[in-house]
Amino acid sequence: MRPAPLIVIIALLLQFCEGPPQNNEPLVELKDYNGNIVMDIRYATTNNFLHEQVYPEARCFVRERVAVKLDSIQQELEQQGLGLKVFDGYRPLAVQYKMWEILPDDRYVADPKYGSLHNRGAAVDVSLVDSTGKELPMPTDYDDFTEKAYHSFNDLPAEVLENRKLLETIMDKYGFVSLETEWWHYHIKNYRQYPIMDISFREIKEQKKPLN
Repeated sequence: MRPAPLIVIIALLLQFCEGPPQNNEPLVELKDYNGNIVMDIRYATTNNFLHEQVYPEARCFVRERVAVKLDSIQQELEQQGLGLKVFDGYRPLAVQYKMWEILPDDRYVADPKYGSLHNRGAAVDVSLVDSTGKELPMPTDYDDFTEKAYHSFNDLPAEVLENRKLLETIMDKYGFVSLETEWWHYHIKNYRQYPIMDISFREIKEQKKPLN
């Protein structure tokens, strides 16, 4: 028997490392897993870089595995008198197209032809808050696309560097990966297991309704 080609072996190894597909893993509402996480869903307001409301309401849905991880992170942070603030989670593909219509520039908006990590329900935009819910000082405001938002930008006050590092450290501990250009963005390592989806918030809520 001839040995398998190297490319086949690599593909099998990658599949093994990422685990079995989780395409049927549900989208869940984060507040149902931990109501102490502060929500500031900017795209449900005009207080965002697009200056337009693109979500019908301020709700955060994520894959169930993501919700479980964020719940654990919140519980650990609370032991330090801190907590999470979430700006964004799952984003329907239709909203991605709407954002692209407003600003068709892939430096700021993921091209909907290829989808976004948020369209998979595998990414969140987060920050840290103190015990009163006040956000800790970070390099920039949310969705600031200057170089100050880069993880590699270090010309910042010591307190800000410490806060950014604390967020990165605890997110990494629970299996999240940062995005170099956005200090607030984190996604789970095996995000490719989840398909790009275009289920509206309303449809997700209807799926949660108990049967009579």
